[in-house]
Amino acid sequence: MAVQGSCDPLFNRVLDLVQERLDLGEETGVSLCINIDGKNVLDIWGGHADAEKTRAWEEDTLTVVWSSTKVITALAALKLIDQGLLDPEERVSKYWPEFGVNGKEDVRVWHFLTHSSGLPSWTEPITMEILYDTPTSTGMLERQAPWFTPGSATGYQMLNHGHLIGELVRRVSGKPLKQFIADELADPLGADFALGVSDEKQARTSDIVPPPPLDLPEGIDMDSIMVKTFLNPVPDAKASMTPEYRATEIGAANGFTNARGLGRIASIVSLNGTVDNKQYLSPQTIEKIYQERISGPDLVLGFKLRMGLGLGLPVPETLSYIPEGNIAFWCGWGGSMVVMDLDRRMTITYAMNQMGPGLVGNANSAIYIKAIYDIMAESAKSSL
Repeated sequence: MAVQGSCDPLFNRVLDLVQERLDLGEETGVSLCINIDGKNVLDIWGGHADAEKTRAWEEDTLTVVWSSTKVITALAALKLIDQGLLDPEERVSKYWPEFGVNGKEDVRVWHFLTHSSGLPSWTEPITMEILYDTPTSTGMLERQAPWFTPGSATGYQMLNHGHLIGELVRRVSGKPLKQFIADELADPLGADFALGVSDEKQARTSDIVPPPPLDLPEGIDMDSIMVKTFLNPVPDAKASMTPEYRATEIGAANGFTNARGLGRIASIVSLNGTVDNKQYLSPQTIEKIYQERISGPDLVLGFKLRMGLGLGLPVPETLSYIPEGNIAFWCGWGGSMVVMDLDRRMTITYAMNQMGPGLVGNANSAIYIKAIYDIMAESAKSSL
């Protein structure tokens, strides 16, 4: 099936790569978008919306983007920071008094935004059904003790990131995270993005092709932070196709969109806060995203992270295809990706339904993003 959409001739090589990956069966359904200076210079899609290949992936097909959702959740908090309603240096307990117990008294707002809160997951056993019950699962986090000293390291808040930040958003704004994102980001930008899937969007939402089973490192301590995070609850990609998953609010993982919708909101960062002449964040707040807050081996993921306020910063030894500079990124389980390049005023977004192994990009995202940066480098060189 031929790739559809629009593509500036400069990026024809990228379009050809997407077509090639589809033809090889390395993609089932895919959307890829590049926005430069507020214009989509590449906006393409192709393949199928189901594993059986009975439904075409259309221009408006949606898919779950897993942890790429965290970009939008971070922007919700940054919006409140920008408005002066939330202070990243303050104790969380100023806004959420019940949280400041059991060793969490000195947890700061910025710890939530950099995965350094000491709460990468739940201590008590948790099922997906409890996870979907946001007040109950958030209350469990409120009571528990941190697993490591907050602010001393990152410990990836894999499934509870949105519970933590979302409760701050709710306490400060009075709105659930899902509603705040709709009112302040998605709707004003005309972006087809939401936590969960409304009834009217179900028919155009793709199925997921699950990844291979997750392999933990051989000989790992089963009581380690990594294992406790990954096994409570055990991730289940098929859950994203259930009515319960699509009806709830998981600010860490249940954003449903496509590359165009994801890129529309993420371009706020790449465009220094202003999209279509409307300011969503001030340049001062954008600057905070690109200032390193914490760096080192992540206690859950096992590789090095560098975190600005809300987003990851380039780490060549972790993701070699993202160059250094004023670039922020995050990615989702199985491959979805968001790259926000302030230097080039460029946003790259990738969403798909055939999940690869691992939590940080996949083989396809690496191929596409490397090609995009190669093209940008060649273009800059030829213009000299």
